[in-house]
Amino acid sequence: MTRTDGHLLDNRQTQAAEHFSAFAALFDPTTFRHLEELGVGSGWRCWEVGADTTVVSWLAKKVGPTGRVVATDTDTSRLASAARPPVEVRAHELGSPEPPGEGFDLVHARLALVHVTDRQQALRSMVMSLRPGGRLLVEDADPALQPLLCPDEYGPEQQLANRLRQGFRTLLADRRTDLPCGRTLPRLLREAGLTRVQADAYFPLTSPACAALESVTIRQVRDQLVGAGLATDQDIDRHLGNVTSGALDLTTAPMISAWGRKR
Repeated sequence: MTRTDGHLLDNRQTQAAEHFSAFAALFDPTTFRHLEELGVGSGWRCWEVGADTTVVSWLAKKVGPTGRVVATDTDTSRLASAARPPVEVRAHELGSPEPPGEGFDLVHARLALVHVTDRQQALRSMVMSLRPGGRLLVEDADPALQPLLCPDEYGPEQQLANRLRQGFRTLLADRRTDLPCGRTLPRLLREAGLTRVQADAYFPLTSPACAALESVTIRQVRDQLVGAGLATDQDIDRHLGNVTSGALDLTTAPMISAWGRKR
């Protein structure tokens, strides 16, 4: 589910744009619901971490001309089209101790902490950048919490899907991606000093967006799965055909959203 996974899903791949589009279709409604509930509105100053272009555009409309959206990523090339007021695009490494500004009303990070070695330092940086009373919303998947692609494993097609999902998780583990990360967010936010910490999870059991995301993901990691001996080309072709047929009830790892306020 993650966007780079130690370059497992590299943004430079030809399928990257398709991956971002499928991911946005699946998870943007949940993200936007949380941002709405946090009260994002006219004049707000926001930091969008590891910026998703759809979220940046949504925030820009909400804060209006009197607001500000600082959109950061290590690679800002895909954010070029968003770089106009009230959006400011900056190259920034989340693991660095200095945030790209201060006095933010909101900091939002989706699937960003999973790529950071020192997660606590990254959270301290985000909290440091908030004004008193400012909100932090962090969203991360938890593949180990729900490891199956097809929870209803009733036939060979579902068994194949789950075997390939296990192969994908093996590739993530080989790249030292911290799989059980989403469940730790509430504790990490409290340890970072936030108050009123809450969390929930989005877990679609079947959706066309799940199928679109699975299709592009498996094509992105095809060579790695085959090269590692975790699948054959025939396995992958058969699975992609099953996904396209619409006969599989596909899901994803739960997306856990946690939020809190700075004192």
